[in-house]
Amino acid sequence: MELVRATEAAAIRAVPFIGRGDKNAADKAAVDAMRVFLGTVNFDGLIVIGEGEKDEAPMLFNGERVGNGRGPACDIAVDPIDGTSLTAAGRQNALSVIAVSSRGTMLDASSVFYMDKIVTGGAGRGVVSLDAPIGDNIRELSKKTGKPVGEMVLAVLDRPRHAGLIDEIRSAGAGTRLMSDGDVAGGINAARWETRIDMCVGIGGSPEGITTACALKAIGGYMQGRLAPKDDAERAGGIAAGLDIDKLLELDDMVSGDNTFFVATGVTDGGLVDGVRRQGPIIRTESIVLRSKSGTTRRVIAEHLASKWL
Repeated sequence: MELVRATEAAAIRAVPFIGRGDKNAADKAAVDAMRVFLGTVNFDGLIVIGEGEKDEAPMLFNGERVGNGRGPACDIAVDPIDGTSLTAAGRQNALSVIAVSSRGTMLDASSVFYMDKIVTGGAGRGVVSLDAPIGDNIRELSKKTGKPVGEMVLAVLDRPRHAGLIDEIRSAGAGTRLMSDGDVAGGINAARWETRIDMCVGIGGSPEGITTACALKAIGGYMQGRLAPKDDAERAGGIAAGLDIDKLLELDDMVSGDNTFFVATGVTDGGLVDGVRRQGPIIRTESIVLRSKSGTTRRVIAEHLASKWL
C-alpha cells in the first residue's frame, strides 16, 4: 500500500496537465509527488531504472537512494508517467508505475535505451522466440492456445521502424493493436488471460522492458528481449557498462529471483486500469498491484477527498 500511495500521488498531480500539450510539466508534477511518498516507504531502495542520469534528472535519477532505509534492500524501477506524450495529448493508457525486486536482481540496462521484445502469456514459454519470424511465432502460439490465427491480436508501438513488422503480422493473418506510446501496459495485457491481446512485439524502451519483466513474474507471463543500441557509440557504451548486447535475454536475465512487486495507477483511462476521475468532492483512482511471490493480482480503488489535494 505504501507503493500504491506513491503512484496514486503521481497520477493525481499529473491530472491538471492532461491534454495541455506540455509533457515536461506533467512529468515534473508526477516526479515531485512520487519522490515525496517514496521517501516514507519502509525499505532501502536503490533506483536502477529512473529518469536518467543525475545531471539530467534532479529527481528520481539512476542510482538515487529512496525510502526511509529501515526495511529490506531493494532495486527500484520508477516511471512517474509511462506515457508523458499520451498525457500531454489527452490520450489513453498513461500510467504511473513502480516496480521493485530484491537488491541486485534487476538488470541495469540504462546505457542502451532500446530493447527488442516479445511478450505473451505463459503459453508462449518454449513456443515463441525472438529469433523466429513473427509469422512462425503467431502460428506456433495459435497451435498451443487453440486460438485461430485470424482471431489473434498483436500489440505493437506505432512507429516507422515497425512498418515491416506490422505488414508481416497482417500477412500472417493476425490483427494488430497499434499503440501510440506506453508499451508496459501492452506487455502486461499480452500476458493477461482476460484481454484480447495475445502478444506484444517490437522495439521499445529497455527501461520499460525491465519494468514489464517485474510484472510478468507475478502473472506467469513469458518474455524475451534483446538490447537494440541505436548506433555504434551506444553499443560501445553498453559493452563498457558490462552488458552482453547480443544476448537473447530471458525473463530471469532481466529480473532474477521470485520476489517482485509491480504497482501502476492510471493517469488516463486504458485497458489496464481507469484513469484519475474527479467526482464532486472525491478524486477516484484505480491501481493494479502484482506480487510474484504470492502470484496475486489486486486492484485498488481509492477515493481521495479532493480538498486534501488542493
